[in-house]
Amino acid sequence: MGKLVDLHNELSQERLLGSAARTSTVNGSAVDLLNYDGSIKAILESAAGTGTSPTMDVKIQDSADGSTGWADVSGATFTQVVAAVSLQSLSLNTRGMKRYIRAVVTIGGTSPSFTCCAVLVGQKKVI
Repeated sequence: MGKLVDLHNELSQERLLGSAARTSTVNGSAVDLLNYDGSIKAILESAAGTGTSPTMDVKIQDSADGSTGWADVSGATFTQVVAAVSLQSLSLNTRGMKRYIRAVVTIGGTSPSFTCCAVLVGQKKVI
């Protein structure tokens, strides 16, 4: 993955999912996009899954108020993670989304476990 260059100290990072071992489906916390402008990156990092036939699917959802009406963001799904280490990123445009986003993790398999985290990186609006 290429290096992010922040020439004017305008890039910001928000946690979509804290680093933890996950053994079942979980919704990440709502992240407010109000102060982000244009393109952002969602980055997923995961250790290899353990268990029998482990799978992890991660997608981004948006909501107008950060608590209700969550819907999948078109094209904002990471490639399924299985029994290998994974580092992925998605490019998203804040102009095409509602005010809040979250990551949704769906875990499958027999006794599966994935240690992973996800962050959002983007440029904040200059006020």
